[in-house]
Amino acid sequence: MRQGGIVDPFSSARGGLANGAISRPAIDWEQRYRRTVITSDTVATAFVVAAIGNFFGVRDAANWHEKWGILAFGTELLVLGALAVGRAWTPAVLGQGAEEFRRLGRSLFAATVVLALGGIALTSRNIKLWIFVAIPAIALVTMTARYLLRLRLHKQRKDGRCLRPVLAAGSPDTVRDLITRTRKFPHIGWRVEAVCTTDGRGLDGDHLDGVRVVGRLADVAKHVRHDGYRVVAVTPDPYWTPHRLQRLAWNLEGSDTEMVVAPVLMEVAGPRLHVDAVLGIPLLRVSMPTFTGGRRAIKGVVDRVGATILLVLFAPLMVLVGLLVLVDSRGGVFYRQRRVGKGGREFTILKFRTMVAGAHGARAELADCNEGAGLLFKLRRDPRVTRVGAVLRRYSIDELPQLFNVLTGSMSLVGPRPPLPEETAAYGPDIRRRLLVKPGLTGLWQISGRSDLPWEEAVRLDLRYVEDWSLALDTVILWKTLRAVFYGQGAY
Repeated sequence: MRQGGIVDPFSSARGGLANGAISRPAIDWEQRYRRTVITSDTVATAFVVAAIGNFFGVRDAANWHEKWGILAFGTELLVLGALAVGRAWTPAVLGQGAEEFRRLGRSLFAATVVLALGGIALTSRNIKLWIFVAIPAIALVTMTARYLLRLRLHKQRKDGRCLRPVLAAGSPDTVRDLITRTRKFPHIGWRVEAVCTTDGRGLDGDHLDGVRVVGRLADVAKHVRHDGYRVVAVTPDPYWTPHRLQRLAWNLEGSDTEMVVAPVLMEVAGPRLHVDAVLGIPLLRVSMPTFTGGRRAIKGVVDRVGATILLVLFAPLMVLVGLLVLVDSRGGVFYRQRRVGKGGREFTILKFRTMVAGAHGARAELADCNEGAGLLFKLRRDPRVTRVGAVLRRYSIDELPQLFNVLTGSMSLVGPRPPLPEETAAYGPDIRRRLLVKPGLTGLWQISGRSDLPWEEAVRLDLRYVEDWSLALDTVILWKTLRAVFYGQGAY
């Protein structure tokens, strides 16, 4: 908002009521945030191009303007043009999810292809520098800048700012679930401020979980026009026939309101959902999850290359940790345990030993103290954990030897949590879908709370990963793992 002539791109009113109507500050902050992202991408691209041009072009200063200057200026225009054409600045994808980085990556790849073709056509010998150095450097800088902007945006959202006012319309139970999720995950940027139900009443009279019920489902468009909600979230209810949904969409035309319809397949999302028009009927097509093929082959290569690089980088730390483990208590450096991998095949997982020798035999004595959810056995203050082991667990350093499991192919860098054989023996048919892919060194469970998660939520996250896996999702999980490890949430 403007105060004293200064514009804060992250500031936003809380969307409160004024004279019975809700203003639309979300539109203002969305526009400012979009301008901030565009400015950030432009400055980052110009900085990288100028730095590379100055560093390499100084050797040929006489032809700077003729050769390097044209290439530098052309590269910057090409990158920014690709970002615009690739819809990498669309407000709907900025600030959340993997789609923002997926579009950024696709746009930069397209710029690389065009740059390469242009270099071939112009027979330029300097084009390799811009393809193999400039574009990757631009990708690194722009993605880092966007992530930092996103962190600040999410902090604002936790404070109740930069949120989109939402009108939820559906059955009380499904709307209540939506309200609970938006409150639990404020970084999504939604705040349900009003509800419409079939009979105009909620579970608590004129309120539903503290949110006022403003009317019936038939009155949704009227309330949107009057109060200016940014999002209409339609949740399942028998009232919503295809004709009524179409009529609502028509009535919202011309407004700044986004209509979002929750499909019945709530746990299927991302690259598996496609909207097709067949015989004039819009159909939601759900493609099969991919367990083989080119993308999986790329994932395997990334796993092994990544594990090799990480082992080299962490080798000194791992040697130091091994010595500390030996000095701290009797026993070996590594702890070996049988786990279940892809297809139900067992393998031996490696970890730094964090417990006293013979700890597994003492587990039965501690069964009554189990604090783990579902089939998991966990103790926040496990007496078997050594002093060094407590620190290793706090920052997940004990899991570094699992990089050898990734290197040998029994695990992946990202995937579901590797279960114990006794856990899988109690799996039902649904939960066994976790075994369709390799277990991971990290995963959605790692960045969402680890041992603090309820068992049902941990299973849901693992199944969601199995169903909706993508290379972009892996990248986001790996990036967020750094923060999860640093704060140590749920690690014990």
